[in-house]
Amino acid sequence: MIHRKETAEILSRIARLVAEGGRAALATVVRIEGSAYRRPGAKLLIEESGGTLGSVSGGCLEADVREIAREVMANGRPWLRHYDTGAHEDILMALGLGCNGAVDVFVQPATSGPLAELAPAALERLESGAPLAILTGVQGNDVLGRVALVDERGVEGDLGTGAQMRWIEEARRALDEGRSRLLEEDGRAGFVEALGPPVDLLVIGAGDDAQPLVEYAADVGFRVTVVDHRPALATPVRFPQASRVIEARPDDDGLILPRGPAVVKTHSLAHDREWVRRLLAEGSAYVGLLGPVARKDAILDEIGARGDSRLFGPVGLDLGAEGARQIAVAIVAELLAFTNGRSAVHLSARRESIHVR
Repeated sequence: MIHRKETAEILSRIARLVAEGGRAALATVVRIEGSAYRRPGAKLLIEESGGTLGSVSGGCLEADVREIAREVMANGRPWLRHYDTGAHEDILMALGLGCNGAVDVFVQPATSGPLAELAPAALERLESGAPLAILTGVQGNDVLGRVALVDERGVEGDLGTGAQMRWIEEARRALDEGRSRLLEEDGRAGFVEALGPPVDLLVIGAGDDAQPLVEYAADVGFRVTVVDHRPALATPVRFPQASRVIEARPDDDGLILPRGPAVVKTHSLAHDREWVRRLLAEGSAYVGLLGPVARKDAILDEIGARGDSRLFGPVGLDLGAEGARQIAVAIVAELLAFTNGRSAVHLSARRESIHVR
């Protein structure tokens, strides 16, 4: 989810740099083994001016990646770099690594060549909300640096290899599974980044306490729609991070709501009840409700849905949160856990990689 948002931001920046005549290189995590801060698909854009956007680690790899990016910008040749953060080689000790994992990072020209040529088309697809796979040749002279886009429209770009059709089928499979992966055969390697559709979040209630919730949720990658019946509150100016702000009531027949998790927080018992009634009837898998347990139970009793496990109330994780911003953190944390199929336990209690589901 966050990769889609980050990729769109980076592609947008690449398009501006191309228009301005600037130069940049793009670093992408293409494989991890063991412990790593970011998953495959994480990106860092390094501009010739020194500016950056994104990240490929918690900070331990970025300095070396910047040096490689300078060389890539100078000679135009992509570079696949392997980091073993559990090793003791002098260069890795000098980088201060020690996460007990291996990371492969691919650095390619961003403002010239295949990526720059396909960036506008890729950005248009991401902004449309459609699933997209980006295939990049990362090893092998005949595929190195080539890029292709794979989606429901077909294929745009050319990998220039006999493996192209097989890789395209793998890209489609990766999209179906929602998992990016490195493809390897006959001395060639290609990275397929699977960018599924954005996850919609519905925030019912446009009070002041909804503003940090919308801000934080949008920042981690949710596509947020805000709904409220009060015209003074349901305005885009109050929610600049939202994709849509709608003035509506729960009984509006013509209202079509996005499918995804929802948080109900109008601070009106009657309105909350009717929104919960409608959302559960429409099949929502997660409906978060602000307020105490007794209020939740009363609403469920009134709509004849006592015990419905799809209603999460009080909404949010038990963080001891107080105030609108802390409560928003607790709610977004629970939304991430639900969306990612996690149980929201302490990471210290896990006995496997934190990225293993």
